[in-house]
Amino acid sequence: MGAADIVPGVSGGTVALVLGIYERLIKNVHAGAHVLKEALRGRFSEVGPAIRKVEWVWLVSLLVGILAAVAALSSIIERLLHEQPVRMAALFFGLVVGSVTVAWRLVRRKTATEFAVMLVVGLALFLVLGLRSNTEAAEDAAEVVTKSPWIFFGAGAIAICAMILPGISGSFILVMLGMYTEVLGAVNDRDFASLGAFGLGCIVGLALFSTGLNWALEHHHDIVMSAMIGLMLGSLRVLWPWPGGTTTTDLAEPAGDVLVPILLAVAGAALVITVELVATRLDKNPAT
Repeated sequence: MGAADIVPGVSGGTVALVLGIYERLIKNVHAGAHVLKEALRGRFSEVGPAIRKVEWVWLVSLLVGILAAVAALSSIIERLLHEQPVRMAALFFGLVVGSVTVAWRLVRRKTATEFAVMLVVGLALFLVLGLRSNTEAAEDAAEVVTKSPWIFFGAGAIAICAMILPGISGSFILVMLGMYTEVLGAVNDRDFASLGAFGLGCIVGLALFSTGLNWALEHHHDIVMSAMIGLMLGSLRVLWPWPGGTTTTDLAEPAGDVLVPILLAVAGAALVITVELVATRLDKNPAT
């Protein structure tokens, strides 16, 4: 999940969806938000029972894995995206296409409504992503803080949603908001006021969004899952290999390096589907 957030058209939510832990993740994040809510309301007698509802070992293990992946793989993936943009974009394109086929199986009742929601959400994200041609901040952009803490708070609240939504990374959201270099500037300058506001925004945004998403999954599961699939479909605009890989949302016909990218895309889709089939068989036939 950590490595996936590095790529503009992929997110940790996509990986969680494919691995079958998405709903478990949302429930635990929602339970953690409930702990915070009770503490802020001063109902400390309810904090203990609320804490026990969170699968802390599972959640912390997941968080450690995400951080470890970011630390170990981010530089490698970023270098490959820079040196082999078309081929890497094709690989991730195939991985997401395979993820879409896997996620569609999670929709229990496949009616015209679910199909329409998937198409509408996918088209909407496809068009929104086209509002900005570049997915990365300009190389010569100054990494300085010019915004107020309230802007950092809002950016954090919005960007954190990418952690639990498939289809778009948090870094790309910051780029679209014009806050990517601002956050980097705050880190470089050790501007703890701005960073604190950003972190607080992440906490509040995650708490509110996870609460709403958990309720939606419980009461409108198939509609929500269809919308998630639509997000993944819309994100394919960023991952379309031509003309420049994941650095642009512009679209062009395949040209130049074509055969290898196509093979990588097919291999990526096949890998995801194969992993899901193996996992399904293992679930049906557990070792005794």
